[in-house]
Amino acid sequence: MIYTIQANSKGTRTIEVSEENLSTIEKYSLFQHLIDSNGIVDEAVLEKLKLNIRSLIASQESNSKDLLDLCIDVIYHNNMKAFGLQQLIKLYLNWLSNLQEEEEE
Repeated sequence: MIYTIQANSKGTRTIEVSEENLSTIEKYSLFQHLIDSNGIVDEAVLEKLKLNIRSLIASQESNSKDLLDLCIDVIYHNNMKAFGLQQLIKLYLNWLSNLQEEEEE
């Protein structure tokens, strides 16, 4: 399944996010400890995510195609800015909650 997130506040730019992208975020717990206690998602948070992913890829012995796909499709997308990351986090949390509801049923 493909989801579309808004990449800017005007809604003129979007980014497509696949189910696999969301699974990769979950697999590597990429959003855990990403946002400071102030809860603000800004460009520094996006940079921190990029650095975290880069170090994960560098430290992996095995194939990191899932991380590379996430980078190419979403994280390093031309339209990805802090607003887009905030929307991605919201999408991920909704997706995760739906996943947990399905497992409980």
